[in-house]
Amino acid sequence: MSKPRVCYWFRTDLRLHDSPALKAALDLTPECLYPIWTWDPHYVYKARVGPNRWQFLIDCQNDLSTSIANINPSSKLFVLREAPQTLFPKLFKEWRISHLVFEKDTDAYARERDERIIQLAHEAGVKVVVRTGRTLYDPDELVKKNHGEPTMSVSQVQNAGKLIGPIPRPLPAPKSLPDPGELSLSFNQERPTQDPDYNSAHRKGLDKSYSALAGPNGDFSVPTLSELGIEQSTTPHRGGEKNALEMLLSIVMDKDYTATFEKPKTAPTAFSPQATTLLSPHLHFGSLSCREFYWRVQDVVNEYKGRASNPPTSLTGQLLFRDMYFGAQAILGYKFGQTYGNPHCRFIPWHLPSKIDIESGLITNEYFIDSATAQTYLERWKYGRTGFPWIDALMRQLRQEGWIHHLGRHAVACFLTRGGCYIDWERGAEVFEEWLIDHEAACNIGNWQWLACAAFYSQFYRCYSPVAFPQKWDKEGRFVRRYVPELEHYDQKYIYEPWKAPIADQKKWGCLIKGDALGGDEKFKIYPKPMFDFAKRREICISAIKNAYKVGLYGNDPKVLDGSWWKLFDDRAEGPTDGKRGPPGVTIEHENAAGDECHLEDSRLPKPARVENMNTMSGQKRSAGQSTLDALVKRLKR
Repeated sequence: MSKPRVCYWFRTDLRLHDSPALKAALDLTPECLYPIWTWDPHYVYKARVGPNRWQFLIDCQNDLSTSIANINPSSKLFVLREAPQTLFPKLFKEWRISHLVFEKDTDAYARERDERIIQLAHEAGVKVVVRTGRTLYDPDELVKKNHGEPTMSVSQVQNAGKLIGPIPRPLPAPKSLPDPGELSLSFNQERPTQDPDYNSAHRKGLDKSYSALAGPNGDFSVPTLSELGIEQSTTPHRGGEKNALEMLLSIVMDKDYTATFEKPKTAPTAFSPQATTLLSPHLHFGSLSCREFYWRVQDVVNEYKGRASNPPTSLTGQLLFRDMYFGAQAILGYKFGQTYGNPHCRFIPWHLPSKIDIESGLITNEYFIDSATAQTYLERWKYGRTGFPWIDALMRQLRQEGWIHHLGRHAVACFLTRGGCYIDWERGAEVFEEWLIDHEAACNIGNWQWLACAAFYSQFYRCYSPVAFPQKWDKEGRFVRRYVPELEHYDQKYIYEPWKAPIADQKKWGCLIKGDALGGDEKFKIYPKPMFDFAKRREICISAIKNAYKVGLYGNDPKVLDGSWWKLFDDRAEGPTDGKRGPPGVTIEHENAAGDECHLEDSRLPKPARVENMNTMSGQKRSAGQSTLDALVKRLKR
């Protein structure tokens, strides 16, 4: 019998060390090995990815390709520019593939995609080998050992993990790799449609990444930002397995830091260097194995003579949080990423709620603008113009660098949802999806539900003050001066409350506090006034959340599904609570995008979704993903 001809499909495992799936491919002792990456248009157009995360991905791909070539000069990472659903049937035949091997992925879209690829491989007579390597535990196994329920706490992960068994030690990187076979591509490329393109706001030119199946030079090259038409990145953080392993080595060499790390005690105002590891983007793209991270840290802890920290606040505890969110997502699918239809997410009538596709029961790429004020809050929050220097500094750091400290994420998320703006957590999750270099769908969604007190966490009355909280960490305001340079000359007495500074001092320090926008001239810079009284808004939000908790609805409640929840809320309550008709999930009689009422005609209202159909929706594809905030909000005309 001839030896196997193996196609190894890289996705979020861009490394050679500790790759169970790659080891499984090599254990087949193949005649040839094709290490490939499929340039999936779903991520190019229908997932929000800003320039910084694009650059990090490209770094990881180039680094992996170099590492493969260092082991075998005849090989590299072969990037094929077509959707895997249409590419693989042709590729199987062209390269006479006998085995397809890849690492398991339980993200909602990825699971749906992989099921289709496995079906296509079966039809082509290709054997498929799948191994778990993205998380410490197989998310499906976690759910199974958790009595078939989503993992909603770290203790549930720990208990289920004990039943699964010990976390395996990491595998070494291979010392040799087989040659690839012939690289002919006699079939035609199927180019994707670019509409809708959720990343159009970041494109400064046309996307040419699909100009040819094997790239513009026919050498299976990794696309560039220029080919994607994407503007240049601004992050100082770079991707790649080599960088990840060097960073990890530097961390574990500091045994005190490694063994005594406690997440809540690290400073959110620290920069250059930051207070935490900044390995999360490497875990997302797989340039660092989570098991490598776990055991390098655990070995230090096991040998430490002092008092070491323990999960969930320790470094290894952070990996358990990650597995917790993956377990929740694995069982809930697309519904995990929204309130509507989600049995574990509390229903709270936030401002700017998502529109629902009635057929699928999933959120669309649009949201209701029930309040012009709330829309303004959202835009000012996103671009760092709230008038609260701590919040603005964090959001500007996020946009510039693609990363902020976890307590910084807590602060801005609390501010947008239950601590000030009372805006739907789904809007905030979309912004993070766009700008984070470490965006992990499961973790991002889970963290936003946690910080909005919609799931995982319920102490909604504990809000982060945009003044008192940063003062505890950085009285001098170095972090604010770094990311809000308009205020760099302000006295520390006013650095977090610049609106309280006397006008004479504002002029002396070269920045006036007025209006709602940034600006200035040669003489004075302009920084906006706070967009609301935080103390008053916090009380309003807490009262509203308390009321929603009292009502006690979850996303799968029949009253949420058919839109009749409004009967349980006073019309004067915070959020879109007024009106008598509307689509499921939200009931809004009009949109108020420009300060005028835009009434919905009854004929335009969809029929309520049938409750009995909700259990079948996890397998439905979300046609438009979660909404983007740039140019995709459709306002109903008068």
